Amino acid sequence: MDLRLISRVLFLRAAWRRRDHWDAAQITAHQDHALGGLRRATYAGSEFYRRHHAGLHDAPLDQLPSVTKADLMEHFDEAVTTPDLSLAELENHLLSLTQGGGDPGRPWKRRWWAAATAGTTGRRGTFVWNRSEWATVLASYARANDWAGISAGLTRPLKMALVSSRVPTHQSAVVGASLRSGLVPTLRLDVTAPMDETVAALNRFQPRILVGYASALKPLAAEQRAGRLHISPQGVMSASEVLTRHTASELEAAWGSAPFDVYAATETAGIASPCAYRNRHVYEDLLIIEPVDQAGNPVPPGTTGAKLLVTVLFSRTLPLIRYEMSDTVSLGGRDCPCGRAFRILEGIEGRIEDVLQLPGTAGKVNVHPIVFHHILDQAAAAGWQVIQETYGLRVLMAGLAPEASTEGIRTAVAGALKEAGVVDTQVTVHVVERLERTALGKAPFVQGLTGPR
Repeated sequence: MDLRLISRVLFLRAAWRRRDHWDAAQITAHQDHALGGLRRATYAGSEFYRRHHAGLHDAPLDQLPSVTKADLMEHFDEAVTTPDLSLAELENHLLSLTQGGGDPGRPWKRRWWAAATAGTTGRRGTFVWNRSEWATVLASYARANDWAGISAGLTRPLKMALVSSRVPTHQSAVVGASLRSGLVPTLRLDVTAPMDETVAALNRFQPRILVGYASALKPLAAEQRAGRLHISPQGVMSASEVLTRHTASELEAAWGSAPFDVYAATETAGIASPCAYRNRHVYEDLLIIEPVDQAGNPVPPGTTGAKLLVTVLFSRTLPLIRYEMSDTVSLGGRDCPCGRAFRILEGIEGRIEDVLQLPGTAGKVNVHPIVFHHILDQAAAAGWQVIQETYGLRVLMAGLAPEASTEGIRTAVAGALKEAGVVDTQVTVHVVERLERTALGKAPFVQGLTGPR
């Protein structure tokens, strides 16, 4: 356990609680000040950003060009603000972790923590943080518990069970290893493990908080309702996957309260999390988010953007200024009974990659996952997936409902596609024991031809 790191996290959590009482003007003033500091540090240390923002060093944020993951990875050694880091060295470090060569919670070279994305939306991304930044990352995840009203302290440890990936380069693994202490006894479970093993481990551990992918929590809710799982978590938190209303209602039926839908990413750490009223507030003191259309223009409040630009106000080692994420989200207002003035994130509809392109009479037709949700949510007890193949669509059903049939599902899906203008697309339905997962254990609802294989 890194006492200096844990102490810093506890300090930040206490300091941030005072920010819960800020009004909109204070939030904006803080963002302006923090953004100025970020840009000064970035231009002083990053050759990539000096070139990328040439002639715009004093321009407003919304006039700066965005940056993609591919941009950063291609120019990583120029993008970082320290000459002591190189992408090649960092990748070697992460490779050693995957081969069992160390504790992901211990800082590499005693200075940096690192994690990588799975590359499910393009090139794999590698991200790195110094001690101060990593403490902020950890505190941002802990804030989700604070805003949900789940307290922890010396007299009441926060027993947390996390059902996700156990890949040591995944950020959840690095976070869990970094926080390992008597204050946060943590049970890490592999989402791909047999269900009976997971149920037995949870029954023994009896967590106060259950965290996992939506695709992992849904079958656990079914186990709870069936009487095989016997836990009473104070809170259930879904993260890293889209939580549908149907799945949320199943989790509430199993454990008696609505789940908390946390929005985070490897690159940014925590982005938004719900208060006790289940309104998801953006961490505006830590980052600036801009939902934009496909051309990069801002969309009005309440309108879902085609992508999201994120500026991480505390990033210094690898600055992220107007970093492009393919998430499609919409922003709301600031009014909430909880009293926080942080903007409310109204909806997260997934990623651009989740929209399938299928043949139509006049070219390609875009088919949003909602087309499948309407049909498949009720029919699959443990989850479903639609996987695009060269011949058509392969529908996987995990835990088929007793009243459903594969032929009925096939007919319903084919009918919905026809109504959407899709032609010449064969649909097959398969009942499976488990869904196909990515390298990091996620089970995307929809997988296109260019998706992870």
